[in-house]
Amino acid sequence: MKANADDKTPPEPPAKDKRNRVCPNCGKPRTERYNPFCSKRCADIDLHRWLNGGYVIPGPPLGREPGDEQD
Repeated sequence: MKANADDKTPPEPPAKDKRNRVCPNCGKPRTERYNPFCSKRCADIDLHRWLNGGYVIPGPPLGREPGDEQD
């Protein structure tokens, strides 16, 4: 619906999606302070997974580089 040029009311902000408002680690409700997590503990668990290579995007195997030697 288009607004009239004479209409002085501001447009409504988009509605927030309430479906995905839980912590991705434990399923508890998110908190604003640790968004998208519920607590520091869940945020730290996620950081630990990142630092240990738990989140990896698979790709094609890398070829051998010239100069690589086989042991």
